[in-house]
Amino acid sequence: MAEIRQRKGKGPAKDEYRTAVVEELDTSESDTPAPKPKRKQSAKELINEEEAYSPWLDVLRVLSFLIVASCGLSYLISGGESFTWNLRTPPKYMQLDWWKAQLRGPIYLTPTELAQYDGTDESKPIYLAINGSIYDVSSNRRTYGPGGSYRFFAGADAARSYITGCFAEDRTPDLRGVEEMFLPLDDPAVDSHWSAAELAALKEQELKEAREKAHEALAHWVRFFENSPKYPKVGYVKKDKDWLDKEPRKKLCETAAKGRKPRKIPGSEE
Repeated sequence: MAEIRQRKGKGPAKDEYRTAVVEELDTSESDTPAPKPKRKQSAKELINEEEAYSPWLDVLRVLSFLIVASCGLSYLISGGESFTWNLRTPPKYMQLDWWKAQLRGPIYLTPTELAQYDGTDESKPIYLAINGSIYDVSSNRRTYGPGGSYRFFAGADAARSYITGCFAEDRTPDLRGVEEMFLPLDDPAVDSHWSAAELAALKEQELKEAREKAHEALAHWVRFFENSPKYPKVGYVKKDKDWLDKEPRKKLCETAAKGRKPRKIPGSEE
């Protein structure tokens, strides 16, 4: 940008005229020296730089990150149990058998076919069923295999026994009459404290509550196996639609029957 200045001209200093001299000064940034162009590296210098570079530092950084991330993920998944994936009971999605079952799809076995998976043949897995669903309990062969405390559950749908506690006698999914174990015993002397209508209404309420207790007793074990990371669900029991009509009605087992108590008189203490 040009700047206009006025200066005194050369000549007499007093009464003589003054001459205005216009001087144009260049105040642009052209006075600033231009940066020197960067010297272009030769091919030999570029090759030397590439040879001097080592990828091991980057590899070390990646490995360090993966180790820290793995430890943190292990801690979260195990609920604080381990930083090194040393889980006593890994989640189902971390078990090979669970993924095999997902890819294979559910299996369908008749009660006769299911009986072959009771642990007597060590080349086969141990299966048990509850309420029609089959679970693989091979990871706990000592408990569910021959001689184990829960061997009665293996190779069968023993839903009834989960409620009654009669493992050997109730190896069946037939639940008819099982609610009786939660019903009070009839006693004419005690029942006389109610009128016929009152006693009928009372028995109806007792039956409703007994059925709810039987349902909850079975549901407890159904939820246990559904949510257990040790025992993957592998399929379902295949039965005829009228299978229950072909089964004789079971009586309440002795152990469950002994647990029944007499009906209480209104206002009486235990």
